[in-house]
Amino acid sequence: MKQSFVILVKKYSFYFGGDQPAVAWAERLRSVFGAFIGLALVLTVAKYLGELSGLDEWLMASLGASALLVFALPQSPMAQPWAVVAGNTLSALVGITVLHLVSEPLLAMPLAASLAIMGMFILRCLHPPAAAVALIVVLGHVTHYRYAFFPVMVDSILLVLAGGIYSNLTGKAYPNRPK
Repeated sequence: MKQSFVILVKKYSFYFGGDQPAVAWAERLRSVFGAFIGLALVLTVAKYLGELSGLDEWLMASLGASALLVFALPQSPMAQPWAVVAGNTLSALVGITVLHLVSEPLLAMPLAASLAIMGMFILRCLHPPAAAVALIVVLGHVTHYRYAFFPVMVDSILLVLAGGIYSNLTGKAYPNRPK
């Protein structure tokens, strides 16, 4: 009976994070502290730039998800500068364009996200949080192309810069160099 229970636990632990690699506490804390510092810096600079330019939109809502990749998984191809900056910016542009062409939100949302994914495949800049950017644009009824450049592109660039500085100061190479 006990052996059967152990087998069941091993078999189904996958569904409860059993496939996740073990991460040392020092690395967890390094990632969390980096994400905090990086996001605080990016949001402070973006807010200041927004006030300077008189724009209300200075925050890209999916920035937290991008920060997870940049600070916790800096080795991932999806966390590299091109993926973060180009993926987010492209997805915003796609979402805004779809919103101009399709008025029905139930069609515009999946169309924007799926076309953004296709664009990221074509430009080789897959970044999962970027698909959310396309949805955010449609949900927020963002119709100005300027949004793709500020805050989306500017926030993405600032996040990558903060990630690069922090990672390299704490012993992690970022961005990854092709081998």
